[in-house]
Amino acid sequence: MTTPDGLPPLRQVIREAGLSARKSLGQNFLLDLNLTRRIARSAGPLEGVTIVEVGPGPGGLTRALLLEGADKVIAIERDERCVPPLKDIAAAYPGRLDIVSGDAREIDYIALPIQGPARLVANLPYSVGTPLLVGWLKSHPWPPWFDSLVLMFQREVADRIVATPGGKDYGRLAVLSQWRTDPRILFSLPPEAFTPKPKVASAVVKLVPKQRPEPHCDVGVLERVTAAAFGQRRKMLRASLKQVTPDPETLLTGLGLDPKARAETLQIEDFCKIANALAKSK
Repeated sequence: MTTPDGLPPLRQVIREAGLSARKSLGQNFLLDLNLTRRIARSAGPLEGVTIVEVGPGPGGLTRALLLEGADKVIAIERDERCVPPLKDIAAAYPGRLDIVSGDAREIDYIALPIQGPARLVANLPYSVGTPLLVGWLKSHPWPPWFDSLVLMFQREVADRIVATPGGKDYGRLAVLSQWRTDPRILFSLPPEAFTPKPKVASAVVKLVPKQRPEPHCDVGVLERVTAAAFGQRRKMLRASLKQVTPDPETLLTGLGLDPKARAETLQIEDFCKIANALAKSK
């Protein structure tokens, strides 16, 4: 039995390679080619595009990306057990798949052999999805090396990325994501779509970088401000921001912001104002 790309079904590949998903690596394999092709098409059109894929595992999404026309896929995988199945895919698509062994959190993405437009597409391991996204959102210089991110997260993380002020999901991740990109949830997937079945639903999120995020501020300072503000989200800003400035009440009042307000009530531009005031004072 073969699939549209002429390769064996992924279940057979996993069985013959003796692979089992490792909880320590946050692995949940997506085996349905119809679903992986839907994710691939969400990043399209792919002709002439280099895709950087993080955590390909045995290559389900990798195969879909190549089948849907990606010019080249650079697959970053830390699990050496998955390299032989990926090499079989590379042999089926000569010159179109590069395999990079390593931890995606430590990769120098600028140094990758990218030709033409680049996009990040990944079924991210749950355990590292948020820190990876934050790292990509902090890319320097900006605009970044990628023209879009199409990423799979736990549904609750996806909700936090697109959350608006005033809700319980609104926090540091929403501010950073929406300041530097335009994010939207494309579709959800039930736990039954994965092997092994996780306890939670997942969602595919697309984030398109803004060329010039407004208002302008230093991303590092903004990250410190939001970490302090939302790290103690039940506290008023005049208390939570003492981590970043000795006199937050004076700073907030000078910006026309209520020192008694809580972080979830502020707009993104308010956090940028605070970041700029802190940067100026130092």
